[in-house]
Amino acid sequence: MKAVIISKPGKPEVLKVQERDIPKPKAHEVLIKVKAAGINRPDIIQRKGFYPAPPDAPADIPGLEVSGTITAKGPDVEHWQIGDEVCALIAGGGYAEFVCAPAAQCLPIPEGVSLIDAASLPETFFTVWNNVFDIANFEHGESVLIHGGSSGIGVAAIQMVNALKGKVIVTAGSAEKCSICESLGATKAINYNEEDFEEKVMELTDGKGVDIILDMIGGDYGSKNINILKAKGRLVMINAMKGKIAEIDLIKIMKNQLTITGSTLRPKSIDYKGEIAQKLLKHIWPLFGKKIKPVIYKTFPLEKAAEAHQLMESSKHIGKILLQTSENT
Repeated sequence: MKAVIISKPGKPEVLKVQERDIPKPKAHEVLIKVKAAGINRPDIIQRKGFYPAPPDAPADIPGLEVSGTITAKGPDVEHWQIGDEVCALIAGGGYAEFVCAPAAQCLPIPEGVSLIDAASLPETFFTVWNNVFDIANFEHGESVLIHGGSSGIGVAAIQMVNALKGKVIVTAGSAEKCSICESLGATKAINYNEEDFEEKVMELTDGKGVDIILDMIGGDYGSKNINILKAKGRLVMINAMKGKIAEIDLIKIMKNQLTITGSTLRPKSIDYKGEIAQKLLKHIWPLFGKKIKPVIYKTFPLEKAAEAHQLMESSKHIGKILLQTSENT
């Protein structure tokens, strides 16, 4: 099979296409003939040499989500059958024509979603559910501030929170991005290049603040986040693109009984991720075609993975970037 490998840590051009053996599924796994794979920020970090794959994943083939057709399965797999079309969350190896995935981390293709576009769903939807709904314990009617609203995570979070009757405010970096976020269900999108999001959030909430903040930015956003959380509010960190160090007011945390937490999904157990898959299947998958849709910015052929990474690092995209395998595989 063809696979995109990280030839050495570095810039996008270190991504090379190589021939590799087709992997064999373990007892609890299925083998997927990949139709498309999603591009995610952790892939960029891994390519640069700062996010090594876990022991059970290919060390040099990035890719955390795929869609495709099951072509083989391990002896312990009962639910899925050969020929089933699925999308799957994986620990690595997605930039290839075939990949093995734990059966528990596979989901059927939602109604009305193409097999290619389904590759955009697992990493972002698993991440949002894990952080906003499980860790932050979102409840109907609560307000959620989503930083990076036009990112893959952002467009999923907007739709999920809105569909489950929450109020969404987002930050984004241009008028176009803000407009698209609002079209997806955000009550208000704040252009952080033109407005101070702390001031704007307090204005929009009549000085009350928000219940939950989903933050992938970090750095100097930390103190502002603390300032705009309601009493018993929850700040959930999923990345720190502006830096891992933040100065925050501890007294405000104590006075307002705030919670600061976060997570990384990749190292979690198959059982943990499998539970998220079942919650998505129950609560989110029925909403596709009604209140939720994939948001795809651009799809590249597998051989142009370096160009896909360049686009993601430019932050010009809105929504997801995909790689598609050859129709002839």
